[in-house]
Amino acid sequence: MSSPAEVAEAQPSVAVVDTDEEQPRDVPITQVPVTDTAQEIMNNTPKNNSPKPTSPAGTPHASVASARSPLLNMALNLTPKEQEFKNAKSYLLTASTVSNINLYDHLSRVLTKVLDERPVNVVDVIEDISKDVKKSKFTGDFDTILNKVDKTTEVAIAESQKVLFERNQEDEHEGGGEDEVETPLPNLPELMYYFEQGAIGISREESIRIFLALKQLVDNYPLQTCRFWGKILGTEQNYIIAEVEYREGEEEEEEEEEEHEADDPEKDEEEGEGEEQEEDDTPKADYKPPPIIPKEDNRTGANKKVYFVTNEPGKPWTKLPPVTPAQIVCARQIIKFLTGRLDAPIVSYPPFPGNETNYLRAQIARISAGTQISPLGYYQFDEEEEEEEEEGARDTFIENPDFEGIPVKDLVDPSLSNWVHHAQHILPQGRCSWFNPIQPQEDDFEDEEDEEEREEPDEPEPEIGPAVLTPISEDVEIDTIPPWTARLSSTLVPQYAIAIIQSNLWPGAFAFGTEKKFENVYIGNGHKYSPDNYSPPPPPPVQEEFPSGPEITEAEDPTPEEEAALRAAQREAMEAAEDLEDVEEDDDDDE
Repeated sequence: MSSPAEVAEAQPSVAVVDTDEEQPRDVPITQVPVTDTAQEIMNNTPKNNSPKPTSPAGTPHASVASARSPLLNMALNLTPKEQEFKNAKSYLLTASTVSNINLYDHLSRVLTKVLDERPVNVVDVIEDISKDVKKSKFTGDFDTILNKVDKTTEVAIAESQKVLFERNQEDEHEGGGEDEVETPLPNLPELMYYFEQGAIGISREESIRIFLALKQLVDNYPLQTCRFWGKILGTEQNYIIAEVEYREGEEEEEEEEEEHEADDPEKDEEEGEGEEQEEDDTPKADYKPPPIIPKEDNRTGANKKVYFVTNEPGKPWTKLPPVTPAQIVCARQIIKFLTGRLDAPIVSYPPFPGNETNYLRAQIARISAGTQISPLGYYQFDEEEEEEEEEGARDTFIENPDFEGIPVKDLVDPSLSNWVHHAQHILPQGRCSWFNPIQPQEDDFEDEEDEEEREEPDEPEPEIGPAVLTPISEDVEIDTIPPWTARLSSTLVPQYAIAIIQSNLWPGAFAFGTEKKFENVYIGNGHKYSPDNYSPPPPPPVQEEFPSGPEITEAEDPTPEEEAALRAAQREAMEAAEDLEDVEEDDDDDE
């Protein structure tokens, strides 16, 4: 038997792993302090209450050593039950080979979090708490370079709209001088308030954002007038549209720069074609395509106004190009939902000359021509310009300073005689003013003989549409459906109601009128109402075959007998010719 001193000297060192450290350390068993958690678990003392030697807590190596070393068990004086408990704890302290976390420490952290937070119905959320604890201890294998986090749609829109709520430094320096300067910015919150009375329009939050976006447009461009035209709904994104007019001379400078950029390549192509024509002498067809109807000049007709669009308030505004008659004519024959992408192609029959940018501009021109209305007497023709415009229809008007307003009861009269169109009508040709496509050209009559032989084509009849400021009561009905519907914004309190006019031809077009105020707005998908389902136009008929005649009819093949007779005749003719030559030679010799 060994003495207690010898036993103490023979006690081995045990490798202890700290939960917060990765490197093990060798500590004598007698010197390892017992933690509070281990003391609570190891509270099973012998009946004689004799103190036991301390053992390392939270280390699987100590329990394994005690289980395998009888000498160590004797020194610790452990009972079989205590030894079983130590083995179980050693198992719980076994670290995972994947996450390097042991179950004992994980359960300790989970229980600590539960006791600190004390959530309701903890048994139902214990799994989520365990996941959160694991996530907090997770360390990825990636390096210290920050990863690019994809922004959500809401975050991207919020960042783009953040600029709208920042005040410019120039405005801060100006101070109160802003009120004295006239601005083309409309009072959109007030106008949307009136439309809200008739359950029309957009939310107040969106109207404020659009109002700030219009302010941004006015600050960046030299505009004379600015108006919120409306909103066209698309399959992917929507279009917010602003109708503006440039100041005198500002728009012309921008267009001249664009034209100069576009003219240079066209001239080069024409020069190249001219050189090819000099070298190429092949015959060419006499067919000439129909003349192209030119687009109307800026500030006239369908291009009287300029339009800017954006998908969301805060995003940059995009200027739409002028519309051409060919685009308007084709837009009347097709129905296409807008996508919200200006560069999207328009696949249709007949083929549309352009992409979604041009189709959107054509639809805006059509909607404006049919739905822009105002109270009777609000606009009047200018007397000075009326004297100058002796020929052609009048297309310019000014505000009437003597307009006193029309009562709301008269504005909602079913006859609709107190509302007029103040936008020009678009003719079937695609223009507001008719253009004669048959015009003589100098190249067509180079010779007098050609001029006499050519037949003069029939002169087409000019197209005429309703004049400006024509009452809407003269609009054509659609299958017994009136083109317009007038109503009060409220029938419960009619004395404070306003007049609401709704277009049945273009669903989504509205106008309100009260006292001396009125406004138009369009919120829809950009399509015209049709009582019948849309059916694409059929392709043109197949070209007829060339008429058969004797000049193009193929002759029948000769029979063998006819071919033999032809050969015999040719042989006789050759023999006769040879005999004749011989006779002539003999005569020459005799002479």
